[in-house]
Amino acid sequence: MTTDPPPEPTEGPTPGRPRRARGAFRNWRRTRPFWAALWTGLGGFVIFFLPMAPLGKILQVGVGGIAGMAGGVVLMAMALLILLLPGQRHTAGVIAVIAGVASFPLSNLGGLFVGMVLSVLGGSMAFAWLPEKPAGRRRPGRTTPSASVRSGSA
Repeated sequence: MTTDPPPEPTEGPTPGRPRRARGAFRNWRRTRPFWAALWTGLGGFVIFFLPMAPLGKILQVGVGGIAGMAGGVVLMAMALLILLLPGQRHTAGVIAVIAGVASFPLSNLGGLFVGMVLSVLGGSMAFAWLPEKPAGRRRPGRTTPSASVRSGSA
């Protein structure tokens, strides 16, 4: 008989866990317009933070700074709407494109063109995105017309 305590189990990360998490994220991402939401959100981020300055500077800038912040917030909200409610992607995509184009005269040339281009790209991708349709299944026992013609002529 030994008096050694039994070895304690080592609790490390299981090798399959990150792979399963990545696969689950990939499956979730493919059910919604992920890239459209990402580009729209980045465009809104650029438009929102480009005019950010101390309050004294914003008051000197005036409506342009406030319109830029409002446009950026609208674009980031549309990105969340596109991502979380893919059924509303058409409405959110159109609003994102309109807000992106409106940021050109309202906010530092649309975030120095970068924010405007990203938001228009994301909004148009959201509008054009279609969910993947499942593969059609054939019912058993049904034959195609060409198979019935071949069997009848033999």
